[in-house]
Amino acid sequence: MEITYLVEGVEYKTECTDDYIRIDDQKKSGRRKVVVTACCDLELRDAQIVLPHSYHLDDLVMANGYQSWTRTREFFLGEYSNDLSKLPKMVVDKYHLRAFGSQAFWKEPSGGHLGFDFSWISGKEPFFIGSDNYKNAYLLIYFEEKFDRIRLQSDIEGKVLKEGESFVVFDYMIEASPHEYFSRFRPRTSTKLFGYTSWYNHYQNINESILNEALDAADPRFDLFQIDDGYESFVGDWLDVDPVKFPQGLSPILEKIHAKNLKAGIWLAPFVAEEESKLVKEHPDWIAKDAKGTRISAGYVWSGSCVLDLNHPEVVEYIRNALSHYVTMGFDFFKLDFLYAVNLKPLTGKTRSETSEFAYRLLRDTLGDKLILGCGATLSNAFSRFDYCRIGPDVSLTFDDIPHMRILHPERVSTKNTILNTIYRSPLDGKVFLNDPDVFMLRDDNNKMSFTRRSALTRLNALFGSLFLTSDLVGRYNEKQKKILEEALVLFKLGNPLGYALKDERVEIRYEIEGEVKYFYYDSERGSLRDKRSILPPPGKPILPRMKERAEKKGKE
Repeated sequence: MEITYLVEGVEYKTECTDDYIRIDDQKKSGRRKVVVTACCDLELRDAQIVLPHSYHLDDLVMANGYQSWTRTREFFLGEYSNDLSKLPKMVVDKYHLRAFGSQAFWKEPSGGHLGFDFSWISGKEPFFIGSDNYKNAYLLIYFEEKFDRIRLQSDIEGKVLKEGESFVVFDYMIEASPHEYFSRFRPRTSTKLFGYTSWYNHYQNINESILNEALDAADPRFDLFQIDDGYESFVGDWLDVDPVKFPQGLSPILEKIHAKNLKAGIWLAPFVAEEESKLVKEHPDWIAKDAKGTRISAGYVWSGSCVLDLNHPEVVEYIRNALSHYVTMGFDFFKLDFLYAVNLKPLTGKTRSETSEFAYRLLRDTLGDKLILGCGATLSNAFSRFDYCRIGPDVSLTFDDIPHMRILHPERVSTKNTILNTIYRSPLDGKVFLNDPDVFMLRDDNNKMSFTRRSALTRLNALFGSLFLTSDLVGRYNEKQKKILEEALVLFKLGNPLGYALKDERVEIRYEIEGEVKYFYYDSERGSLRDKRSILPPPGKPILPRMKERAEKKGKE
């Protein structure tokens, strides 16, 4: 173990207690907790632990992504994620491509995989690691197969300790499976919701007429009707409803939603604002800036995005007032988006995780018992705090976007990626919160996916998700679309996922309905889903051909 810290601007590294810092390293039954105590005023910079680990050719590494949208799935050894190193720096900087995820702070590993707070290896010797320290500092888990090790890094950069103060640097557990780790949490709700959200058909181009039309075509079994982005004049100006789109404000549509006995949902992105907003123009001092005094962007969205600086008490009060306004109006469900942005400017003297803890607690304290869907959120900070949490990137109207977009950041819009996230983050559902796999879409118009892919998306969302939302006018479905929806609703209400197994790009999914075990066979490259009996090879069968090729190649190297 090595801990790096600053004293009066001078950097020190230590592996044990010294004159400036005291280290308490506790190890017991697969759990390790490291607490540091400052012997003088200091600032923590970094902490790392290296664990020797022997990888096997049939190992699969499940690297949990940094936030809701970050690509998360099992990887074969030798198979690596795209990062932004292949793009010109000018392009990366112009479009703020690092802003969305971990590459804003950490470099993607070369010859390995990076997971956050919990990750695992499945194979000959299953290995799970989960952090209990996520409220203090994120745990970065580097699977470095080239070096036969797992390197753990605690994200403690910026944490200031006064003399005598203590801080937990590491607190993690290692075991064979994630069951024990996740079983210690409790979700805030067990209520699944089926309903409508406006975004994935109209995006920001909504108005009173469009929402009324959608409400009129709502399925009578809907539980929720959610108004997404586009009702506000500009992102950040939450109290200014667009007078052209909604000349009567939101109250009439809210009343109509409640008259149909539906929960009313509203979208906000509380920690960001767009460049053209009144907020940015009238309160430039509320906008987060980097060390050079340049405004920090949350990504290339809207008219340009800015991050709000929660170090300013006025910003905190503004966020509280905006949320309270919609509580008073009578909204029941709050989709809170772009939450990762709060970490782009951490609270002074605090870690990124402590910053998210403060920010997410602000949201919960303000909204009380209202239902919260966290989106673009750091997952561990949402544990037992949000009712629902997005667990994948946005669904796209095509399966995997155009080719040159596929080399972008791992938070990019992608139906292909979000389905895999839905599968591999399924162990969280009903444990730490209820999973939102994003929308299904079966409509023919304004949709470039084949019906086969639309059907796969719909059924997998229903099986693995606890929010089952769409932007379609369900009341206008044809018989073919109705049939898939009915099948999906059976999965949503009665389906119980039992497990999954990866074979090349194909995933076997095992589930149960009313005591009967069934199988799906999902081809992630084609986006197709079909019923099938078990495809797992019998015990003792040689490793997969693709793995053999990698093994032979590695041997030649």
